[in-house]
Amino acid sequence: MAEHRALISVWDKRGLVDLAAGLHAVGVELIASGGTGTALRQAGLPALDVSDLTGFPEILGGRVKTLHPAVHGGILARPTPEHLAELASHDLAPIDFVICNLYPFSQTVANPAVMLAEAVEQIDIGGVTLLRAAAKNHERVLVVCDPADYDAVLAAVQGGGVDDALRGRLALKAFQHTASYDAAIASYLTGQFEPDNPFPATLSTAYSRAATLRYGENPHQAAALYLPAGQPVPFEQLGGKEMSYNNWLDMDAAWGLAQEFTAPTVCIIKHTNPCGVASGASLAEAYPRALASDPVSAFGGIIAVNCTADLALAEAMSDLFVEVVIAPDYTEDALAKYRRKANLRILRPSPSRMVPNHLVTLSPGHPVIRSEASLRTIHDGLLVQTADSQIEPASSWQVVTQRQPTPAELADLDFAWRVAKHTKSNAIVFVKDQATVGVGAGQMSRVDSVYLAARRAGERSVGSVMASDAFFPFADGVEAAAAAGVTAVAQPGGSVRDADVIAACDRLGLAMCFTGARHFRH
Repeated sequence: MAEHRALISVWDKRGLVDLAAGLHAVGVELIASGGTGTALRQAGLPALDVSDLTGFPEILGGRVKTLHPAVHGGILARPTPEHLAELASHDLAPIDFVICNLYPFSQTVANPAVMLAEAVEQIDIGGVTLLRAAAKNHERVLVVCDPADYDAVLAAVQGGGVDDALRGRLALKAFQHTASYDAAIASYLTGQFEPDNPFPATLSTAYSRAATLRYGENPHQAAALYLPAGQPVPFEQLGGKEMSYNNWLDMDAAWGLAQEFTAPTVCIIKHTNPCGVASGASLAEAYPRALASDPVSAFGGIIAVNCTADLALAEAMSDLFVEVVIAPDYTEDALAKYRRKANLRILRPSPSRMVPNHLVTLSPGHPVIRSEASLRTIHDGLLVQTADSQIEPASSWQVVTQRQPTPAELADLDFAWRVAKHTKSNAIVFVKDQATVGVGAGQMSRVDSVYLAARRAGERSVGSVMASDAFFPFADGVEAAAAAGVTAVAQPGGSVRDADVIAACDRLGLAMCFTGARHFRH
């Protein structure tokens, strides 16, 4: 028998021949399963078949190939006299290398049309067992699951030996790989067998690190971006500096808000809150109206739009310092204009993933238009909720005051209600002619948010409408709005003092609608 042996069983055959040739060149005997062995022999390498090692053919259409004591005894034997003697007594020998990667389960279920039977056939059994066995015995067996590591492995082997650090690192990677693989299977099957249960007993969603960020919210905090295993990066960057932690948060908030509107809409976000939102006949028409809502806060903000960004928009934005711009797409001349600002981060959604980054599906193999769950960490724990993906159209609201809103007021109320949904509580939004004129966000009392929005709007609040993300606990909120010139209000209703609030609106001549739903954003 050869002094060293390698068992090779891979689905992804990138770099396979070069790795196997390098091992063979230093005297390692090659043993391969199924299609892996065929590929090696076609390349002129002398690879034994697994059945030559086990004395037993592959059965059940290839479902059983490596599950045999001749394989796993050779992998799991420790380098002790007792284990080596026991192997020898059964005419077996150690296996020193396991090179294995798994059936493409995540890629298979990424196709929304995939059938359950097809997905099940892509659940790897033997490969996972090989990786776990080799990783468990990494003190003697080198396990390799990623073609990206082949060069490092060959360099170590050809350099005279593999050190413990490399063995440990590759063993850890193998366990991470199998854990992610199992999580993807459990997540997919949860969607198949518990489709109406958003909260399975175990949340089996694995994440892979997509990027290490410069720092977190503050320079003393480390940060990284993780994405559901098997999912593509949700946004592609077309220019500018690398994205930061805060950029990702703000971009996520901006993109989610932009999706609420169908008319060309510009959303300017600062610290995850909208400081200006406007719709118009074009983005270039909407932009100055969005900027006018709060031009001071817009400096250094994030701008998201809901349709193709053109040159007219890019030119209109040229005088404002912006951290990130994101659009469904860009005209070539607009992209060239934006790229003249070397630091401006230019993003568009990847074609296969048109959802905000913070909203992930519990079935990461399936790209979705609206995600099923929102995840948020707390100390030593995770909060999970179904995503706030609904919006209540104005046609479903209840008018509770004596005065009915005019059609123009109702259209503006609908606009304000959509913005309020994406504003931190307590959220108050003033809107006039399909553009925000004042926003009050994140205040501890709702009436303070009204005062803040009114101060921001100034004279523009006269003739505006107001939306509140939750009910008014007292009449003081609508009284402050009326004093600022607001003429109509949208709010969920449901306070024990609703009657007092309605009476105040009737006394002040305001129209008010109950939307019937709340949209807190913490």
